Amino acid sequence: MKNVYVAVDIGASSGRLMLAECDENEHIKLKEIHRFKNGFKKNDGHDRWNIDYLIHEILTGLTKVKATGYQQVYLGIDTWAVDYVLVGEDGHKLADPISYRDNRTVHAISDLTSDLPKNYLYQKTGIQFLDFNTLYQLYEENQDLLGKTDKIMMIPDYIGYVLTGQSVTEVTNASTTQMLNLRAGLFDEDLLKKINVHDSQFSKLVEAGTYLGTISDHWMKSFDLPATKVITVATHDTASAVVGTPGVGENWAFLSSGTWSLLGKELNTPENGQAAFENNYTNEWGAYGTYRFLKNIMGLWIAQCIKRDLGNCYSFSELASMAAQEKPFQQFIDINDPRFIKPFNMVDEIQMYCRETHQTVPRTPSEIMIAVYSNLALFYANEVQKLDQILDCKLTTLNIVGGGSNIALLNQMTSTLAKVDVVAGPNEATAIGNVLVQMISTGDVADLKVGREMIGQSFDLNHFVPETDKYSGILKSYQDFLKGRSKELA
Repeated sequence: MKNVYVAVDIGASSGRLMLAECDENEHIKLKEIHRFKNGFKKNDGHDRWNIDYLIHEILTGLTKVKATGYQQVYLGIDTWAVDYVLVGEDGHKLADPISYRDNRTVHAISDLTSDLPKNYLYQKTGIQFLDFNTLYQLYEENQDLLGKTDKIMMIPDYIGYVLTGQSVTEVTNASTTQMLNLRAGLFDEDLLKKINVHDSQFSKLVEAGTYLGTISDHWMKSFDLPATKVITVATHDTASAVVGTPGVGENWAFLSSGTWSLLGKELNTPENGQAAFENNYTNEWGAYGTYRFLKNIMGLWIAQCIKRDLGNCYSFSELASMAAQEKPFQQFIDINDPRFIKPFNMVDEIQMYCRETHQTVPRTPSEIMIAVYSNLALFYANEVQKLDQILDCKLTTLNIVGGGSNIALLNQMTSTLAKVDVVAGPNEATAIGNVLVQMISTGDVADLKVGREMIGQSFDLNHFVPETDKYSGILKSYQDFLKGRSKELA
């Protein structure tokens, strides 16, 4: 295998370019070539991403690839979902994209569904209700800008367009918009009409693995780049992470543990029945005709904010070590409460939550972190149980990938509470899944099954098994707390 692959993987807080090759034993080898920061800033009244900066950093990373000695590479791009760029008739963006954490959509779900029942929406799309879904962002979009918009492009599609001049709409990311019709496989005309958008404003829908094009001559002349062929991979980072999950057999679930935690199961057919609707599960489209049936969970965003609010005095590994010295489950917290999406200070918000619910207030950094890890594990275990019930299956293994796969304390508590074996790793599953789609497209790897076998052989995985009778009754008490809390807020 002589081809060289580059994964561009951009999340809400950072991005990187990862170089991938296969050795003589057909093991995938990854190397980070370039890393850069990401984040939104207030501009023109909204929290916006600096998309030009991200593109510049990608090109800078590619110059490093060439400086390393590589003259020709394949490239795939994945980013977070739901956000988009409005492009005018001249082919240029009309404004920097607004972040999904902007508060413009706070009331959008209730406003849009006042005459459009939620159940009707769910039957159409199979997508969970989150107020930052693209559907609600476009509902609140500036109408003057929409009137000038020739194309609406999801973030990774826009980056690919700027690099190559070719525009597509890749389905794994497009499905998160809550605007694709689950059965027709196209943008739903009724929903588009509701938000004053036309299907002609989207480029053609393509599957993960579609060849996009070569990087434009303009960029080749401006930067010292390798000859680069761009493949449209599973452009939603969670979709790439699931591709990069070394699941074996049938009874495994995935937990992509990063800024967000996405817990679910890969399905061949969507599940949008009443139980899925009531539990707000989503059917995002995956690579190769699959569906990511999953639940969005607040995830390590909370830990990232705590680290910041503590003055960045501790590393994540130090915080995890400190938490391990404390007794877990001293308070119950609904980790998915909207108040934790963008609080002014996460530490204060957690303490306020505990006061309001008349529970022990965590005060030290170690007490705060064990509270977060304890409640993440409880939430994960609760959702594993729901998956069993909704899908009428018995999950035996939870594959945890992403940064959270490195937190042994969290992994062990999750295994014990959920009563499943946990396979942790690889932590770079998103970049690996990105690369794997490229490899399948070029014919270097036969298919997804073979690719996942390669992942299992190429990367170190850690295994956790349930600790018998430990934490007995804790999950049931947590579930009762959530039910009681839901009634209080109703």
